[in-house]
Amino acid sequence: QVQLVESGGGLVQAGDSLRISCAASGPAFSMYTMAWFRQPPGKEREFVGAIAPSGENVYYTDSMKGRFTISRDNAQNTVYLRMNSLKPEDTAVYYCAADLGSRPMTATGYRYWGQGTQVTVSS
Repeated sequence: QVQLVESGGGLVQAGDSLRISCAASGPAFSMYTMAWFRQPPGKEREFVGAIAPSGENVYYTDSMKGRFTISRDNAQNTVYLRMNSLKPEDTAVYYCAADLGSRPMTATGYRYWGQGTQVTVSS
């Protein structure tokens, strides 16, 4: 079983960049497909994208392409989400999630979740 802890959120200004992290504890991090989601205030949770266990394949939903980059460091048991040119509408709680194995990088079926980190973008 893997445990996930997000960090790095905070208050930033529109146009800034921010990298948030998700540290995993437990065995075999390199065997997990990792994903990022976000939940804006008062809205449904959104799928940002996912990264394969090896890091070779990364998927983004269309609306997240271009400004968001997912990466991972299996030696550090950490997955990252870098966000550029932040906008007020990027304000959300950002969650990472994990599922064991190499699987389709879709929005459903992740077994393990972090507690989230708040990102607030001021205009």
